[in-house]
Amino acid sequence: MKYLLILSALLLSQVLYAQHETRPTDYFTVEGKVKNIINFKLQDAAAFNSISFDSIVVYNHLVVRKSVLKKVKGVLLKDIISKASFDISDPKPLSRYYITCIASDGYKVVFSWNEIFNSAIGKELIVITEADGVKANVLPQRIAIVSPADIATGRRYVHGLQKVVVERVH
Repeated sequence: MKYLLILSALLLSQVLYAQHETRPTDYFTVEGKVKNIINFKLQDAAAFNSISFDSIVVYNHLVVRKSVLKKVKGVLLKDIISKASFDISDPKPLSRYYITCIASDGYKVVFSWNEIFNSAIGKELIVITEADGVKANVLPQRIAIVSPADIATGRRYVHGLQKVVVERVH
């Protein structure tokens, strides 16, 4: 009986761990309060302007250096979201919109509409298409976003991006 309980506990811990494991993603969707749902695949990046960074230092929540991404290329997340078109008739309510980026393990980060479309953050918030000279389609996480303008860059460095949801505060 004791061994059965231990075995059950081990199996349960493996199931719980597997639910929080970031799986690589080959595409992500843009959905929610948009006119058009977008299914963005890495090969779709060729239709967008590319931006580059020599390096991006990834800092954790304590602003301790964790890693460095070198030779980073990507496309702006705002350019992709714009293709979905916001479901509005008047631009004034856009200040009440927010964008949630969700990873395959359920990790979520939030940006306001103003951060992405009306600040320096949006000018650098990228979907990574290449890092360290390696194309994203062979990177372990495949699709990832990073916000180089953040102080603690690791907080909104999303691996295995699965979904971008546009929502509105009521």
